[in-house]
Amino acid sequence: MERAEKREFVTELNEVFKASGSVVVAHYAGVTVAQMNAFRSKMREAGGTVKVAKNRLAKIALQGTESEGMADLFKGQTLIAYCDDPVTAPKVCMDFAKGNDKLVVIGGAMGATVLDADGVKSLATMPSLDELRAKLVGMIQTPATRIATIASAPASQLARVLNAYATKDEAA
Repeated sequence: MERAEKREFVTELNEVFKASGSVVVAHYAGVTVAQMNAFRSKMREAGGTVKVAKNRLAKIALQGTESEGMADLFKGQTLIAYCDDPVTAPKVCMDFAKGNDKLVVIGGAMGATVLDADGVKSLATMPSLDELRAKLVGMIQTPATRIATIASAPASQLARVLNAYATKDEAA
């Protein structure tokens, strides 16, 4: 890499570390090109990105960001996965790591909070923003549905009673 490319890479990573909801750092030694492409496409579908990180440049890019505490994670062959949604990158990484033992999640960061591998795992089990929004809408709609059911119940019960009397008179 030339100096200008390195400078551009550092600037780009610095913006990533500042703007991302969460960043996951993983070792990828032994992952084949096909597996890495599959992992990248899964992350892209979820709205995230995967980049192979040059450790020295990543540590430079971390300077001045909230995530500066995770600089110790950049040792060996590392990659970073990141997304605006704090839960997406950990979910996709942990799902891929289940099926591929060569990808080892070593930690990450969510804002100023530095996460170890267990922290990333627990973050991956949380529902995503879309799931939380759907649950919230469901919770808001449920009371309205119940009120409508309760309001219409007496009228339907009255109709059933009248129908029962009408059928009883016809039978007699």
